Amino acid sequence: VQLQASGGGLVQPGGSLRLSCAASGFTLDDYHIGWFRQAPGKEREGVSCISSSDGSTYYPDSVKGRFTISRDNAKNTVYLQMNSLKPEDTAVYYCAADRLITIVTMCDTPQLNMDYWGKGTQVTVSS
Repeated sequence: VQLQASGGGLVQPGGSLRLSCAASGFTLDDYHIGWFRQAPGKEREGVSCISSSDGSTYYPDSVKGRFTISRDNAKNTVYLQMNSLKPEDTAVYYCAADRLITIVTMCDTPQLNMDYWGKGTQVTVSS
């Protein structure tokens, strides 16, 4: 049973990346999913969250209008499309899943103990 984030890499400022969060051993349909990031020396930050029920989404102001979270339940995968990337977006990105925590709480309180955490993928935004 695990989550695996992938799709990170090196991109120039203004560029785009799409991250994937794939689940194995369980079905994502029943879980709220969040994307989080942590830069060296900084606390973990929630960047995008999506609900299990109606697909509603939540974004903090730091990424609103630039990041889009989506889910493909048939593929058991959640995506994070990141556009207009900035050097300050550089971090290790993680996904997490939880049945009960609401998406606003999930994104605003990333230190909570969630049902599943995936291994991260490095995103570096640099020229």
